[in-house]
Amino acid sequence: MTVPPILQLAVKSLLNRRATAGLTLLALAVSVMLVLGVEKLRTEAKASFAATISGTDLVVGARSGAVQLLLYSVFRIGNATNNISWQSYREIAARPEVAWTVPLSLGDSHRGFRVLGTTGDYFRHYRYGRKHTPEFRAGGPFTDLFDAVLGAEAARALGYKLGDPLVVAHGLGREGFSGHKDKPFRVAGILAKTGTPVDRTVHVSLQAIEAIHVDWKSGAPTPGIRVTADQVRRMDLTPRAITAFLVGTKSRFAAFALQRTINEYRPEPLLAVLPGVALQELWDLMGTAEAALAAISVAVVAAGLLGMMIMLLAGLNERRREMAILRSVGARPVHLFALLVSEATVLTVLGAAMGLALFYAALAVLRPVMDSRFGLYLEFSAPTGHDLAILGAVVLAGVIAGAVPALRAYRQSLADGMTIRI
Repeated sequence: MTVPPILQLAVKSLLNRRATAGLTLLALAVSVMLVLGVEKLRTEAKASFAATISGTDLVVGARSGAVQLLLYSVFRIGNATNNISWQSYREIAARPEVAWTVPLSLGDSHRGFRVLGTTGDYFRHYRYGRKHTPEFRAGGPFTDLFDAVLGAEAARALGYKLGDPLVVAHGLGREGFSGHKDKPFRVAGILAKTGTPVDRTVHVSLQAIEAIHVDWKSGAPTPGIRVTADQVRRMDLTPRAITAFLVGTKSRFAAFALQRTINEYRPEPLLAVLPGVALQELWDLMGTAEAALAAISVAVVAAGLLGMMIMLLAGLNERRREMAILRSVGARPVHLFALLVSEATVLTVLGAAMGLALFYAALAVLRPVMDSRFGLYLEFSAPTGHDLAILGAVVLAGVIAGAVPALRAYRQSLADGMTIRI
């Protein structure tokens, strides 16, 4: 394919000013890399939130707010305002429209990781992504009272393997408030990575949660009372209360009626939310941050394009004689206009391509860090239609920015170019 002469001239002109053009190109590439990176973080964070729970029709907890209930029960963020009595849970679980339930008990931790008390049904009914169930990388579900199943990130960060002991602490935080050292757990299973809060959770049985708190009262050990691990195995460990529970109904239509029934439950104030609706509400609350990220992206690209426009404008005075010579050999003002627009186009297209390459290089380096530190899995995939639209918009904006100095060159006369200014 033959390259237009004006484009060849533009490339040669840029090569003649390679130092300045190179810095401008680098600024544009970094701007494109940042805007693609911010967009990737935004979309992957949204997808990660949406993929955290699927296949669950209702999440039920003490009456508070839908977002708060979703945060502490699914994302392990924050605490419940109150618990649910075991009697209420059993009554709702026994309703004819309910297919399955998974009770959840929170409040303890292990070295900064949340401890979740639940049943074996959790590993069968909890879904994430496109209705995937958690899979075991090693071991299996808890079979003994003091068995624990670790999420992939918890096992990796703590360096645990099957059979290792661990001590659950009361409360949250890196060390918790007080450890249940008299009733240690044993690692019975390690889950495969899911990219959800499951990865950072230590799972134990509901009975185990009751067992370690048998000789506790009001969040502290009861003075003068000590129940050993052997003694607690012979006790009735039916839970008195749980934090929340997940519900699967026999039909989607039944979920709406059951939600209303639970929200009007008279024995105690409860709240049932549809996970999808609560997730959308959560993302709406984060809309300000999302808009701020988009604004930062636009500002970064605008700064890069402004730098390119300033470079072209600043170079016009130095190139007055060049322009005059071009005019003297027959170039018309429209040719000068096309030359500068072509230079801007070449710079922007190369900047977009270089920025895309830098983006994938940064993605390859930062993926493990984002995954391990923040639990955010960044998928390595080809540019999406949205990404290509961004690159197209950047190139178009670059052409428009290049038209400003090009218009000035267009208006310069031959006489002005030949005049020597002192």
